[in-house]
Amino acid sequence: MVDCQYACPAHTPVPEYIRLIAAERYTDAYMVNWESNVFPGILGRTCDRPCEPACRRGRVEEEPVAICRLKRVAADHKGEIRHLFPSVPEQKNGKKIALIGGGPASLTVARDLAPLGYEIHLYDEWHKGGGMMRTQIPAFRLPEEVLDEEVNYIIDMGIHTHFNTYVSSMKEILDKDYDAVFVGTGAPKGRDLNIPGREEAGDNVHIGIEFLANVAFEHREEVGKKVIVLGGGNTAMDCCRTSRRMGGHEVKVVVRSPFKDMKASPWEIEDAMAEDIPILNNMPPKEFVVEDGKLKGVLFGKVRAEYDENGRRKLIPTGEPDEFIEADDVIIAIGQDNAFPWIERDLGLELGKWDLPVLDKITFQSTLPHVFFGGDSAFGPENIITAVAHGHQAAISIDLFLSGKDVLADRPPPTTSLIRQKMGIHEWMYDSPVVEDIRYKVPHAEKVIALSDRKIEVELGFDEGLGFKEAQRCLNCDVQTVFNTDRCIECDACVDICPTSCITFTANGPEEELRERLMAPAIDLSQDLYVSDTLPTMRVMVKDEDVCLHCGLCAERCPTAAWDMQKYLYSVTKAGQSCH
Repeated sequence: MVDCQYACPAHTPVPEYIRLIAAERYTDAYMVNWESNVFPGILGRTCDRPCEPACRRGRVEEEPVAICRLKRVAADHKGEIRHLFPSVPEQKNGKKIALIGGGPASLTVARDLAPLGYEIHLYDEWHKGGGMMRTQIPAFRLPEEVLDEEVNYIIDMGIHTHFNTYVSSMKEILDKDYDAVFVGTGAPKGRDLNIPGREEAGDNVHIGIEFLANVAFEHREEVGKKVIVLGGGNTAMDCCRTSRRMGGHEVKVVVRSPFKDMKASPWEIEDAMAEDIPILNNMPPKEFVVEDGKLKGVLFGKVRAEYDENGRRKLIPTGEPDEFIEADDVIIAIGQDNAFPWIERDLGLELGKWDLPVLDKITFQSTLPHVFFGGDSAFGPENIITAVAHGHQAAISIDLFLSGKDVLADRPPPTTSLIRQKMGIHEWMYDSPVVEDIRYKVPHAEKVIALSDRKIEVELGFDEGLGFKEAQRCLNCDVQTVFNTDRCIECDACVDICPTSCITFTANGPEEELRERLMAPAIDLSQDLYVSDTLPTMRVMVKDEDVCLHCGLCAERCPTAAWDMQKYLYSVTKAGQSCH
């Protein structure tokens, strides 16, 4: 498996689209993304980047390839693409599906099932699709025109939209003539903070996700000059940065935990601090201070963190005096939960712990067989790319279910293939040299300009030149080394040329002992060793996959072509592929 692709919940073939960007084939790169992650322009700005910690470039340098921001390069520089989308048949197949919620999970289900002839009906309480991508991500991070473009690619596939429609009863939906129902309503309930003074503070205390939604739909246009944001996650970062653009001159983020334990993405924290927003840690709120019916601020305690042998944290009061911080408005961004008040409890649809639906984790099928869930509404708050992955899998299940097949036993497996990349003695189908190259910084708008208008996008994205340079940092990890024992003459030339000393010829033995005898000890036990069959000298070739750069130097140096470089292509099955 390719590390970055495996780490992506939707298993986007990352090196494939990065090579296309380097070749200035932006439209092709976009379509590679669109096939798996559905929203390249949106995710290229907002993804949580689970792929980047897995990037092998991060094993030889401090920072990985900017995989997420390269996705945006493809989106920003693509050409016309609508003609490349799958066609949607005018004659439907007679099956109707209801999608509750207009977010990324529901839209992915619609994208996958509409080309198969299903009649899709999408319900959402807002006036446009996008769900929490529209209500929870500020426009300075995700411009409305980018969101509208990618959402409408799917809506325009003949989806029947029921916007401005809040679904208040699952029973009413089930009583309609839908053959299947998919629930993708997210986690729409923000957590409150029940401490003294909360009720008296009234309208000057806001729930984070409600605050962001009110700003997005222009129901709120300003905040007080002094704002406190409680919480250390991405929602808190969005709230504090939004407040700076709406009249907040003194905006502070206060977190009860240490800085290193904050749940916000490091780049989100960095962007907030770059906008002169201080982050105060180890300060749990104790009381909303209200005088004469008006909020004056918040009283905070002081704690330190202690960790047990299992890493579990306990916050211990330090004994220092409490600290009072003035505030005109306080925004609570300490988490969010699922909320299904509209699902009656007598339908046979079981809800379990934390009021989450009881689901099969592979099929996303509920205890009511024709009702499926995905996104945050399935297992709790995650992120956009996880919601997309859920949508793909739920679409397969719905297609199988409505075809009269078993949603688990008849589930088609993913496909894999290996393709040789060598075109001549020293010619390859990709750039293979490995050079030291630091990560390129994404240009930002000037701070004064960015803070003047909440709709001005802060990140400007890579231009074509910077995009090419960053794409060149990719190590093409999907191109795998393949070793042919019969061709090897044991000259050890590959050992000499390997830049990371990951190849060793030695006697075989127990894995634990063998790992210690390699040219460089293989200490990452989570990564399997590549061990060949026994060679004529009774040695074996052992390669530590953990530090292999897939540079191809071993294959280029080998005089007998015992080493080959072959591109590994992993494709996640979509609905309709081998399902009928």
